[in-house]
Amino acid sequence: MALSNSQYDSIIREYGRQQLQNKHEQDKRVEEIYRVIPAIRELDDAISTTAVDSARKMLAGDGEALARMKAALADLREQKEILLRSKGYPPDYMEMHYRCPDCRDTGYVNGKKCHCFRKAQMRLLYAQSNIEEVVKRENFSSFSYEYYDDRTVIPGLGRTAREHMRQVVEVCRQYIREFGENKGNILLTGSTGVGKTFLANCVAKELMDRYYSVIYLSACDLFDIFSKTKFGRQGDEDCDLYGDILDCDLLVIDDLGTELNNSFTSSQLFYCLNERLNRKKGTVISTNLSLNALRDTYTERVTSRIMSYYRILPVYGDDIRLRKRQEGRE
Repeated sequence: MALSNSQYDSIIREYGRQQLQNKHEQDKRVEEIYRVIPAIRELDDAISTTAVDSARKMLAGDGEALARMKAALADLREQKEILLRSKGYPPDYMEMHYRCPDCRDTGYVNGKKCHCFRKAQMRLLYAQSNIEEVVKRENFSSFSYEYYDDRTVIPGLGRTAREHMRQVVEVCRQYIREFGENKGNILLTGSTGVGKTFLANCVAKELMDRYYSVIYLSACDLFDIFSKTKFGRQGDEDCDLYGDILDCDLLVIDDLGTELNNSFTSSQLFYCLNERLNRKKGTVISTNLSLNALRDTYTERVTSRIMSYYRILPVYGDDIRLRKRQEGRE
């Protein structure tokens, strides 16, 4: 899931296009100001002339030229700001405007990928992965309650599976609405085929559409990446994804418990969940395991983190995939 060379080049080309657009829009704003406030063109000419003359004097050995230049430029720029404000323009109207001020639309800050580059990377990986096709089918628009029983009250719950599912969906929608302020965590539990993965896809799509960085991995793929990072060669492409798994806005772990479990997976799962909690990042986990089974499968520390920091949403119902096949809908 790391970027290929062509994917990387695609993102860099987009930054290049953004830079050209920034310059084009700045030129339009400058021409507008020169037309509306002609005196500003004269001030800009004076700024250029002052800078050139001062540079010549400094090269000639004038030790006071730099201080005089700074004072003169500050005065000229103040005059520009006053003229701009008098016509209702912000003082930076003629400056270059960036989509990402942190990296100035280059994608890098101090030689490291900017947060906007990582979001672009997540969007590209999302668009070119199989989940893009999946979420076209599995999203809130296509979600249906018809597969959940509305007649039998679930013992101990006091409501039907359909009534319960409406509450679960509302919790997920609230999770999405509050994600910008509170990147919480959800554990979806239930038997096979009841809609846990479908619901996780719904959440992933909504947040990706809001330009949050989302990584969606099956538990098997997740631990495979952890293994390659721990034991693989330096420079392995999957190793590059390890940092993004810990730092993306939302990590979706699907089918936790289907992987080959051992002490390594338990320790890596704890580290992943704990690190994301420390970084205040959101995580959604789907599993067929009950809380007791999670405790037996992983460590007490893993279960404690989940029970303490995750909204646990059990999903009830029959196997929807089996029912669809029986009805000829698949």
